[in-house]
Amino acid sequence: MGRLSGLRYRDIVRRLRQFDFQFDRQAAGSHEIWFNPQTHRYTTIPNHPGDMPEGTLRAILRQAGIEPDEFLKRK
Repeated sequence: MGRLSGLRYRDIVRRLRQFDFQFDRQAAGSHEIWFNPQTHRYTTIPNHPGDMPEGTLRAILRQAGIEPDEFLKRK
């Protein structure tokens, strides 16, 4: 298990809000689009039960322009 494993949807959203991301709209199925008005970046987040796969979380952070170390520092 990597450093980014074991996080659930609620944990990820709580941390993204600390980076000024906010819910923008519902996407296909259980996916959501989140937007940061300061950086003008969008990211897609699946709202699934259970832990988020590490690769999926890395892709979310890449879209958001957030370094994994910075993301992990937020609680």
